[in-house]
Amino acid sequence: MIVLLIALGAAVGAPARYLTDRAVQSRHDTALPWGTVTVNVVASLVSGFVAGAVGHLSLEVQALVATGFCGAVSTFSTFSYETLRLAQDGRRSVAVTNVVVSVAAALGAAALGWVLGSAL
Repeated sequence: MIVLLIALGAAVGAPARYLTDRAVQSRHDTALPWGTVTVNVVASLVSGFVAGAVGHLSLEVQALVATGFCGAVSTFSTFSYETLRLAQDGRRSVAVTNVVVSVAAALGAAALGWVLGSAL
């Protein structure tokens, strides 16, 4: 049953990731991949919340939301690829900015989520 919940969460998360990425990126005319930053920060916030609320959420909810949905919404591979492409295209400062902004924002979001989840 857990595996099916993970698959269901991923089935919702993957298209949500794509649609959110495209919607956000279409509103920004910069080299920085704001769509990827956004989906990774949102997934970090939600995962942090689930981790903080672990005593209040069933294993099934944790699997559905944190593993399935957030696992499909977030994308380390796209983050890595986009950062590498920026560096290869001679946009090294944008690549470094992408790393710093992505990591700091995702960690901050996860910490905030943890605090909020722990408050339940």
